[in-house]
Amino acid sequence: MSEPGAEDASAEPDPIEAVAFDEELRQRITQNLSGHYVRTHPLEGRRHAAVAVVVIDSDADEHGADPTEIDRVRDLEGVPGVDPETLTGLVDGTAGGAAMLLTRRGGGLSAHARQWAFPGGRLDDGETPLEAALREMAEEVDLHLSEADLLGRLDDYPTRSGYVISPFVFWAAAPNEPVANPGEVASIHRIRLPELQRPDSPRFVEIPESDRPVVQVPIGGDLIHAPTGAVMYQFRAVGLEGRSIRVDELEQPVFAWG
Repeated sequence: MSEPGAEDASAEPDPIEAVAFDEELRQRITQNLSGHYVRTHPLEGRRHAAVAVVVIDSDADEHGADPTEIDRVRDLEGVPGVDPETLTGLVDGTAGGAAMLLTRRGGGLSAHARQWAFPGGRLDDGETPLEAALREMAEEVDLHLSEADLLGRLDDYPTRSGYVISPFVFWAAAPNEPVANPGEVASIHRIRLPELQRPDSPRFVEIPESDRPVVQVPIGGDLIHAPTGAVMYQFRAVGLEGRSIRVDELEQPVFAWG
């Protein structure tokens, strides 16, 4: 089931022009987020986590390669609604201009290994969600930002694995340069903002295990699913386009339930 006007994920997208990483963009995202009424969720026995959605500059040549070595059969197995042969599992060629920071989780992690994610994690005792997002960003990708770099926040997303995730949007001006913590992050990628607005994005597919649609955000040759994909979709709608949407009722694929 696709949003009206959405194209098939296998269609060749039109060339995408870069968006300038400048003060006008920063003010536009900040204003759009400030007008959004944030929906929060009670924990109700779940654990609280926070993630950092980082807006950062990128260069197509310097940041455009995806060096990840993947096992396509393993990594793409179980992707609903798509023939894996239409995907590469890579996001090369998606940098250039204002971008969103995306990480591929380390293969040795005990949960959600090798999946796409934003920097983030569980709150420590006594931490606020914002403090946790800042700490996790520093620990995972060595970005030491502050509350002064905060542009706003998005809705909580309750996950199938027992978390409530609170996303915070940050602006990482130069000379901030992310560096992956090899114990947690396999690779860091800069996804140009227009990639979030491809005509074939987002996609919604049905699965027999749930009556809620699974959201998919096509990025490069892969599909990003919830919770990361849900946050990306809401950032596009609210932060970039000034539209009010909710994503907490969108489903995760079964492989992300554990």
